Amino acid sequence: MSEFVAEFIGTMILVLLGDGVVANVCLKGTKGNAGGWIVITIGWGLAVFVAVAITGEFSGAHINPAVTIGLAAAGKFAVGKVALFLIAQFLGGAAGAFLVWLFYKDHYDLTTDEGTILGTFATGPAIRNPVRNVLCEVIGTFVLLLAVLYASCPTFTSGTEEVKVGLGCLGAIPVALVVMAIGLSLGGTTGYAINPARDLGPRLVHQLVPIQNKGASDWAYGWVPIVGPILGGLLAAFVYGLWPSI
Repeated sequence: MSEFVAEFIGTMILVLLGDGVVANVCLKGTKGNAGGWIVITIGWGLAVFVAVAITGEFSGAHINPAVTIGLAAAGKFAVGKVALFLIAQFLGGAAGAFLVWLFYKDHYDLTTDEGTILGTFATGPAIRNPVRNVLCEVIGTFVLLLAVLYASCPTFTSGTEEVKVGLGCLGAIPVALVVMAIGLSLGGTTGYAINPARDLGPRLVHQLVPIQNKGASDWAYGWVPIVGPILGGLLAAFVYGLWPSI
């Protein structure tokens, strides 16, 4: 499996299972309807676990542009590969969201609340305050990248063998627990995108697919889950650059 394919498949699975649990909890008439925030955060954590377990060996399982950009800024990932990884991640996120829509199509047709429908594709603020919303995404992503950089201490090579740097460096179970911790503790304000590919591609799919009563895709907010996570990743890289071996 090439790194591009691995990042595409990993991000697709991440969004399929992550947005899938939101759809299961929120859409009308599903078996998991009204399952609550705990179910959603566990589901997203397990989505990360599955994505990392499948693709970590091949690409390091970045599955997140903020991870790729943050690792490159910290000198732990080749800058020349960044664009390739980002394209794969954004396409994978869109593909995963499309599969969620296809899977839950009947329940989308039953659901009438526009905010609920959009929430199964993309994130949104509990209270709309752009500055604070960005800050929340920065902090959440900062925690994620610190876990990658400090808990795994990744390097480019181990002897003559290349080491794939990414979320997979933590191991599938530890990184799933990190994401669950972020969701439980820091997810209440913005829905903890902490990943531009988890939001941008799915928001575009929401714009394009036919859903009754779906409403607008809220592009006025769409920049927050892109800018916030990238800034958070860069901030983590900066801190790691100051104290690489705390």
